[in-house]
Amino acid sequence: MTETPAVEGWFTTGSEPALIASKCQACGTLAFPKGVDYCRNPACDGEEFVDAELSRTGTVWSYTDAQYQPPAPYTPTSDPYQPFALAAVELPEGIVVLGQLASGYGVDSVKVGSPVELVVEPAWTEEDGTVKTMWKWLPTEASKGAQA
Repeated sequence: MTETPAVEGWFTTGSEPALIASKCQACGTLAFPKGVDYCRNPACDGEEFVDAELSRTGTVWSYTDAQYQPPAPYTPTSDPYQPFALAAVELPEGIVVLGQLASGYGVDSVKVGSPVELVVEPAWTEEDGTVKTMWKWLPTEASKGAQA
């Protein structure tokens, strides 16, 4: 079984996965998802960027549950659709990244300010057997015992 990222170039895999941002060479501004067309800092005209790995840990800034099935290109993993939890996570770099909570965790597993860690999990399986993976946020404090 082959595993491959669902979005190529946005995150690394392995035992210590990381999100990959673009870093402006002129001012150092980080942007995720990666964007190489322009600097996201309105005061900068930078046009040269390098990849930069973001911190693997952060704190929950906000969270919700997806009670409805998102539109394409979302690929449902169950039929019927099963709701899942989403968290906006603030990283030490000052970037807020939206992502699904790790499998088995729901909105009862986190609160604003909860620490989380980046993990990579299978998202769906293609017809050819290729497993697509995606980054998710794993609660890392005592509240993680409240799995969904």
